[in-house]
Amino acid sequence: MIQLGLAHLLARRFDAALPLLVLAVQEDPSHPMPQRVLAACYAHMGRLDEAREAVTRLREITPVVISDARFLRSPEHGELFRSGLRLAADEETLT
Repeated sequence: MIQLGLAHLLARRFDAALPLLVLAVQEDPSHPMPQRVLAACYAHMGRLDEAREAVTRLREITPVVISDARFLRSPEHGELFRSGLRLAADEETLT
């Protein structure tokens, strides 16, 4: 689910990504990546309260909201992902 959800997010199909990402989080709530992608998705949808809740859950798993986005080969995709996380975390820069 996470791969499909991420693919929809990167294609800016946030409405299609959301249910897949929610399912990915439900399938493995202890894995940080689904929480990260879900937070970015909510943020890009303008659902900042839900995005911040996802970041809160993420921080219960790991202190790092995001270390880098090099796994995304496209700089544009990396920036989309990181900008969503910055909005969700309500921070200018992330560690």
